[in-house]
Amino acid sequence: MLALGFGGLSLGWILLFGPLGGEIARGTSVQGVDIGGLSPDEARDRLSAELADSWSAPLQVLLGGEQSERHAVEPATAGLRVDVEATVAQADRSGPLGRLFGARGGELEPVVIQDAAGARAGLAALADSWESAVEEGAVSFVDGRVEVTEPEAGIVLDVAGSLGPLRDAYPFDADAGPVRLPVWQAEPRTDQREVERALAEFAEPAMSGPVTLTAGDRRIPISPEVIGDHLALTPDALGTLRPELDGEALAADERVAEALAAATVDPVEGTVRLDGDRVVFDEPGEPGSRVAPDAVGEAVLPLLTGIGEAARTGPVDTEPVEPTLSRDTYRELGLVEEMSSFTVEFEPADYRTTNIGRAAELINGSLVLPDETWSFNDRVGERTEENGFVEGVIILDDQYQRAQGGGVSAVATTVYNAIFFAGVKPLEHGAHSFYIERYPEGREATVAWGSLDLRFLNDSGNAVYILADATDTSVTVTFLGTRKYDQVRADTGPRENIREPETRRGEGEDCVPQPPFEGFDVEVQRIFVNDGEEVGRESYTTSYVPRDEVLCPATVTGSVSAREADQGTAPERNPPVSGGGWPWWYWGQGY
Repeated sequence: MLALGFGGLSLGWILLFGPLGGEIARGTSVQGVDIGGLSPDEARDRLSAELADSWSAPLQVLLGGEQSERHAVEPATAGLRVDVEATVAQADRSGPLGRLFGARGGELEPVVIQDAAGARAGLAALADSWESAVEEGAVSFVDGRVEVTEPEAGIVLDVAGSLGPLRDAYPFDADAGPVRLPVWQAEPRTDQREVERALAEFAEPAMSGPVTLTAGDRRIPISPEVIGDHLALTPDALGTLRPELDGEALAADERVAEALAAATVDPVEGTVRLDGDRVVFDEPGEPGSRVAPDAVGEAVLPLLTGIGEAARTGPVDTEPVEPTLSRDTYRELGLVEEMSSFTVEFEPADYRTTNIGRAAELINGSLVLPDETWSFNDRVGERTEENGFVEGVIILDDQYQRAQGGGVSAVATTVYNAIFFAGVKPLEHGAHSFYIERYPEGREATVAWGSLDLRFLNDSGNAVYILADATDTSVTVTFLGTRKYDQVRADTGPRENIREPETRRGEGEDCVPQPPFEGFDVEVQRIFVNDGEEVGRESYTTSYVPRDEVLCPATVTGSVSAREADQGTAPERNPPVSGGGWPWWYWGQGY
């Protein structure tokens, strides 16, 4: 009877109170969410639903002190999450007596898990945008002035030291305020003291005035603006500012390069001559000198700390420039034979003798390397009194008149024919506007300073050397080198499209009688021959205007004589009535 009673009592107890430990104790909560009386599964579901926003809310952080800018960190970035199962598992379970007598749980802290490795990676990535970089002190040069960058310390996040504070503050409670993360203060290597030293000892003296280099008797001034464009103060490993001058760039700067070029002494080239059919070496040249480009920076840098003109002036090293043409090189250059030679004869006149002789003197000895361009105007220069030219006869406005350099067209015509028969490529060429009888029709040239040149490209594959010689009545130009063709012939066609001249009366004391001559068109073929066969042909057409007859009222003392004007100058047309300036054919450079 007792046993049955006891068993019945146990069954009743179970029926009354249910299974042992099935519910979480009454009054249990997590972050204010009541899970008392729920099964573990029910508790997990409720916490996940009601606290999801809280657990995913970003943590608000400060780097260092209260005055720093506030930043947000996602929990996942900090490697943080709530272990819901472990959080529920720590809750008390009510037994029968607890439920019978009203036992209650309490507030539970969420169980927080932190992935330390993931947190370090995430925080390191964020720190790049949070941290304030160190501002190194610096000194620079702009337009010849000194500019200073003041040094400032930077802030660097202590990633490892931030893991604990972030974990302790999760889930984030806005009422508790932002989390203060530990930082390091990074000091600049180039500090204020170093900046002040560099200013006083180097930067300010460097920009105090120009530096002047000397090469022989040549002076090469370099302004602070130019120097500053290639000068820097660069910190070494300890933050000390060291001067660095890009000497190569300084020497190449066009503002300096022009002065360096002016200080260059060109070598005197050796000379060659013809001995029968052979080219032989004649006279040796002399070496020139130039400023060594790599010496410019080395010369300038020590002068930058000097004060005053004397202390900022110093020599720069030069290097020799050997002649291109020497006894050892002339055959390597291909100067082995005569390529062409042409002579123009003219009526003697003092101005012709002087001007033609001077032009020939300046042209003689021209060395034109392969693929180089030769220019009559560049070589001869402006036809001025300072350059050795005198006043002579030209044609202006269809009238013979006097001007500097009259007669040099005879030299231009001679050079043009040497170009023609040497087989090299003409680049610029202009014929006289009307025909002059002493020149080969269709194969003559005139020049005018600043507007019309005579140029050729040396496409022979070897160097070309030009000999030019003049007498009182003739000028001869000879090209030496290596013939590209066995022969170059000229085939001149008939005169076509004949135009008759007119007659007009001249006026004034300078009037000169001018004989008439017809205008016409003519075609000249340049024919290239190798091994007895034609290998190429070029066509050149020239159109000559009529040369009007000019009748003068009388021969006046001091006027240009008919003999002086014999067969004319670089004939010119009338200038346009309106328009922009005089055309090249108006200003002739004599005949």
